[in-house]
Amino acid sequence: MIFTDERNFARWFIIISSLLIVGLILWNTSIFFERLKQDEREKMEIWASAQAFLDKADEDTDIALTLQILNKNTSIPTIWVDENGKIIDGMNISAEIRKSPEKLRGYLNLLKEENEPIEMVLGKNQVQKIYYGDSPLLTKIKFYPIGLLLIIFLFIGVVYFFYTTTKSSEQNKLWAGMAKETAHQIGTPLSSLIGWTEILKQENVNKSYISEIEKDIGRLLTITDRFSKIGSAPILSRTEIIQATKESFTYLKSRSSDLIEFQISTPYSPIYVSLNETLYSWTIENLVKNAMDAMRGKGKLSIEIKQDSNWVFIYIKDNGKGISKSKQSQIFEPGFTSKKRGWGLGLSLAKRIIEEYHKGKIKVFQSEINKGTTFQIALKKLNTYS
Repeated sequence: MIFTDERNFARWFIIISSLLIVGLILWNTSIFFERLKQDEREKMEIWASAQAFLDKADEDTDIALTLQILNKNTSIPTIWVDENGKIIDGMNISAEIRKSPEKLRGYLNLLKEENEPIEMVLGKNQVQKIYYGDSPLLTKIKFYPIGLLLIIFLFIGVVYFFYTTTKSSEQNKLWAGMAKETAHQIGTPLSSLIGWTEILKQENVNKSYISEIEKDIGRLLTITDRFSKIGSAPILSRTEIIQATKESFTYLKSRSSDLIEFQISTPYSPIYVSLNETLYSWTIENLVKNAMDAMRGKGKLSIEIKQDSNWVFIYIKDNGKGISKSKQSQIFEPGFTSKKRGWGLGLSLAKRIIEEYHKGKIKVFQSEINKGTTFQIALKKLNTYS
């Protein structure tokens, strides 16, 4: 895909601006959290002072304001202990925790980790420590940045998904345009070759030569037809898959080295599938050529067709160099190739033809280094009498 500089700038501007905005929000949230935490500590210090004042007050002292201050703490969990660490009392703690000394002690340990204690000096110079936790509001704010980060990661994920899908879509359009243009360019000299063939027939040229030329012209017409179908929905028709496979097999065998032993094994009864025969033969050709390359032009290549109640399976097997497990998941990706020459498009085209156009499946069925590879194609069967 070719992105213009303007589109690249706009995409990165949006991403960077979003990150800056989120960063500012997180920064301000952090400041607000610290301020709120300090406010709660100041409130607890006032509460501790009021508690100490109440302990020292005599009967004539007006304690109404003190009690009002003490009653204001309705949300901050609090436990206070004596000089020996013994729990004196607590407030804003669930009844379940208060009833169990073990749970209360465990909860005290949690409070110790949240905030520094406040010392409270009572009458007779008794010193108690007040341990307090964060209020429910402060606890919610504490997790707010995490939620915000999750949202921004989700946003980045959506932007990345949009970018990759857009890139893939434009790449597909580019490849489709190139393929159609290639088909158009090949079509012009092909028409001329067909005309020259007719002239050669009238010149009493050896018919076997003309026959071979016509075969190659037919092959070029097939290739042109294949490229013209890239990027458009192919027409699928009811096709007998065994015969279609045999035709591709026979052509490839006649055009291959005698050092390669070809074998084909098929069921006796016909099997019908919904197929575009031109694209299917292209898939078989790509897999067979891939196998011949793996065998370095010498070895054994077999095609076997099997079936179950719903699917027909085509196996292409060679005894070549094999594919390592680490590469088996990459071989269908566009551009991936283990050869010094080549675009790495054959297997990716095969995958697209089988899975996108025919709604079938294609995979490496089995492979072992220096022993060979077996590819499997699976296509949905049609009813024999439909």
